[in-house]
Formats: sequence, C-alpha cells, structure tokens
Amino acid sequence: FSQLQHNNFISCCRICVITLAEAHPLLQNGKTITSINYQISANCSRLQNKVSGKSKRGAQFLTELAPLCRISSSDGEEYTVYSCIRGRLIEVNENILSNPAILQEKPSTEGYIAVVLPKFEESKSITQGLLTQKEYEEVLLKR
Repeated sequence: FSQLQHNNFISCCRICVITLAEAHPLLQNGKTITSINYQISANCSRLQNKVSGKSKRGAQFLTELAPLCRISSSDGEEYTVYSCIRGRLIEVNENILSNPAILQEKPSTEGYIAVVLPKFEESKSITQGLLTQKEYEEVLLKR
C-alpha cells in the first residue's frame, strides 16, 4: 500500500490517503481487476461508514491491521488491502466499485482506496515512520 499525506491547515490535522503502492502485484503483470469489496465481514462494511461534523462522529476506528477492502483479479487472486495506520475512516472511494480500472490507471489520484484521519498526537510518529520516495525505490531494487 502507499500513503499520501496532506496537511490540512484549517483543522491542524493530517489525513492519509490510502492507495496501492507502485510495486503492488495488481499494478504489475497486466492483471485485470474484476471486483472490489468493502464488505469486510458479515457485520462490517466499510461502505456503512457514516461520518459527520468537525469531530468526525460515526467514523469507523481502524487499527494498523484493519482490512479496508478485498480486491479480486481476473487470474483468481484476491488481495486484502489493510489500513496500515491507526485512525478514523473518513471516506472510502465508491467510484472504484463501478470503475475498478481507475485503481490501476490512476492509483495515486482518483484510484485511491480510502482516506484515514490518524489521531493528531500520533500523526508525527506515523510521518516519521514513512519511507521517502528514494528509500522506497531502494527497497524495490533489493527485491
């Protein structure tokens, strides 16, 4: 997965946009996405996330290991995308449900998976733990 961060100076918090990393298998080898499912379990659907107000009431709380969605490809493979950060689920991208191709065509913009708002006091440690683009490319070269 990949995270894009945005400083929101109005409310002094950081939001994290969860996307597929450039090296994700779904973005390699010409795979075709057949479906995206935000239904995590019988009792939990990320589509049921209803957020309101400045304090983001009603947002589902996510841990680092919380699944966001499951993505199936034409070769029968299924990939679970995890939050990878603790925070509140602000939004899921419903546009990828009707047009899964944008997940592959524009993974870092319109093809994002979800938006997560970490706790303000945790946002600095999250940022410090991220790789720079150069560090990420070095990790890929070692694979």
